[in-house]
Amino acid sequence: MKAITITNGGVKLTGGVPQRTDSPDRDGRRNTIAGQILDAHNAPGADQDKLHLKFDALVSHDITYVGIIQTARASGLHEFPVPYAMTNCHNSLCAVGGTINEDDHVFGLSAARRFGGIYVPANQSVIHSYAREALAGCGRMILGSDSHTRYGALGTLGVGEGGPELVKQLLRNTYDIDRPGVVLVWLTGSPRHGIGPHDAALALVGATFASGFVKNRILEFAGPGVASLPIDFRNGVDVMTTETTCLSSVWVTDEVTKQHYVTHGRPQDFRPLAPQDGAYYDGMIEIDLSALESMIALPFHPSNVYTIHEFTANARELLAGVEAEAAAKFSKASLHLTDKIRPDGRVQADQGIIAGCAGGMFDSIDEASAILRGGSTGDGFFSLSVYPTSVPVSLELTRIGALTDLLAAGAVIKPCFCGPCFGAGDVPANNGLSLRHTTRNFPNREGSKPGEGQLAGVALMDARSIAATALNGGAITPATEVFCRKPRKKYRYDGKIYAARVYRGNADSAKSLIYGPNIADWPQIPPLKENLLLNIASVLTDPVTTTDELIPSGETSSYRSNPHKLAEFALSRKDPGYVGRAKAVFEDEKARRESGALPEEVLKEVGIQLDKDT
Repeated sequence: MKAITITNGGVKLTGGVPQRTDSPDRDGRRNTIAGQILDAHNAPGADQDKLHLKFDALVSHDITYVGIIQTARASGLHEFPVPYAMTNCHNSLCAVGGTINEDDHVFGLSAARRFGGIYVPANQSVIHSYAREALAGCGRMILGSDSHTRYGALGTLGVGEGGPELVKQLLRNTYDIDRPGVVLVWLTGSPRHGIGPHDAALALVGATFASGFVKNRILEFAGPGVASLPIDFRNGVDVMTTETTCLSSVWVTDEVTKQHYVTHGRPQDFRPLAPQDGAYYDGMIEIDLSALESMIALPFHPSNVYTIHEFTANARELLAGVEAEAAAKFSKASLHLTDKIRPDGRVQADQGIIAGCAGGMFDSIDEASAILRGGSTGDGFFSLSVYPTSVPVSLELTRIGALTDLLAAGAVIKPCFCGPCFGAGDVPANNGLSLRHTTRNFPNREGSKPGEGQLAGVALMDARSIAATALNGGAITPATEVFCRKPRKKYRYDGKIYAARVYRGNADSAKSLIYGPNIADWPQIPPLKENLLLNIASVLTDPVTTTDELIPSGETSSYRSNPHKLAEFALSRKDPGYVGRAKAVFEDEKARRESGALPEEVLKEVGIQLDKDT
């Protein structure tokens, strides 16, 4: 049975039923949930097709917020105009660089006190969990400096962008884009026992990524199948829409959504959201939840997807393909995953990780503990680590005994931390195979350094199948083979820890920013003139360039708050000659400003004469 069907072309919602149409409907796009939210956030009088958006809240973590605040300060920031939450979930367990992690945290708290922000201390919550718990609201928009800024299951359009777009919002400017297309994701049926959100998400990514079908569009989830999904399941699928390359996502809201807001003490933030009759979509993805199977995404991308049964049946061929890709990409490292195939034909993993905004939610950990209760992860090479997504989630998992069951089975419980998602936590051994319910399995995301001969592989799986695998000592096993669902426990949110530890305050210009020795102000940048002469220092033609290829996250962590030093690593993995060429351009410009003219060789190259004021 096919779980996913794609309609490439216009779809109109008529009488609550999606129907194919060959007539594009400009106004019908505004009848979608996404269209209604975009219109509500567009600048008054702005063109409906050229959007100028202002967001309701901003979120950043401790890799990005120092640079954002420093850039905004250099441009005239006096106070945060909207709620701005700074979480400390990316560099809370990483010891690289001496004092810099805590120096950044101290700076963040001092900035929240001076400019009037929200400061979430280290190990209290991962960025997207806090936004779901405290900032999301039906019909709102949130901009985050993290790729996985997705709160659509809560009726909020979340957009992940680079820091400069947050700087613009802090300076009361707008986010300017053409009105994006919207693709309907029509859900039917309900998931079988053992199927979790990562199974649905990986199937969706696998069906859409390669074609670019949803690139820069908004995914809008609706249909009778939505009602069968608990809120954690919806959140778990929603956060992974980033990997389809869509711009954002949003879901219809219902009683399940309402209960989330009631549970978190914010019933006023719920309101019903649904597409209006006649809503027009640029395409449709139909997902039969009943037909979903346990999935695995092999290295080195979440779209490299197979059912676990298909993978197991063809393990040698598929793993040999991964080995060949590794050999083509990395000259100094090699990967031998076919060694993981046991005599009985099962594939042996070395590590299991359940973590972050995708995997560390209450339901996933609770159900993983149910699978492992009374069992053991064994005394072999396989290990299991679990990172609850926030302290409130960890508290409730402790109260119901779920963490007790996991500890008794041999799992290790760790604090709220995003590290396993980008290679700063639970780095596997060389040639290891790690199974992770996290968002990505790109090269280097598990922490290895191929340039130094180190390479491991990450496969993405749902927490339920990771637990089933752990129960079998690391032999990859779909949860559908072992899972017997216990009655779902109702999540009880306790926000007292946030009330006691999270800083939320008004701006006070009398407060001083606290700098560590690595935090540097932006250098003086001369204002742009009316005419520019551009020299191209690098051209990238790959269809996908990751953030780690723009600026590698590992070796740059010591310099992330120092613009000059950080710039030395720009494109170092993608185009090693870029920095040298860019510096040469800078020297030409410096010479022009000092002498009043560009060097003669540059003038000859461009064939024009430029004066000092050009």
